[in-house]
Amino acid sequence: MKKRATILKKFSFLLIFTILGSTSCLAQSSTLETVKEKIKPKGQVTGLKYICIHVLKLEKTLKLYREILGFKLNDAEVLHGPGLEGMLVMKLKANDLTIGLSLTAPEFWKTVGEIGNTNHNHFMLKVDNIATIGDKLKEEGYELENENYARDKYTFFVGPNGEIIGLSAWD
Repeated sequence: MKKRATILKKFSFLLIFTILGSTSCLAQSSTLETVKEKIKPKGQVTGLKYICIHVLKLEKTLKLYREILGFKLNDAEVLHGPGLEGMLVMKLKANDLTIGLSLTAPEFWKTVGEIGNTNHNHFMLKVDNIATIGDKLKEEGYELENENYARDKYTFFVGPNGEIIGLSAWD
């Protein structure tokens, strides 16, 4: 009888421990789901990635940005592709701001189009969820330059005032 009571106590203890442990796990799981919902990207702008300016006067532009404003040359590359062939992009940095200066090779000037009608003059915004924002823009009737924005993590569009806005989900 005593042995049976001891076994019953142990079983009861195990049963209570299991029930309390399960409840605690469910509470933790619920809390974890709540935290995940709070962290989930909502489709918002998180900062300015960079500004890009199409250079028409190289010497004056470099004097302004490097000598007067204090930007430092961080990187430069020559781009290739339709509308970009032979374009030199110089990335200048001042603290955490990057400005891209784009200079088209003279033999390709006719492929660029009028300044303001291309994505050469634009600002690029950092976003947390480009798919959500791109979908909303399309619903509102904006044309997106890159239809594969969710996969490629970038696109451009023209704002209501003619401003060219880029969106990037790249870090």
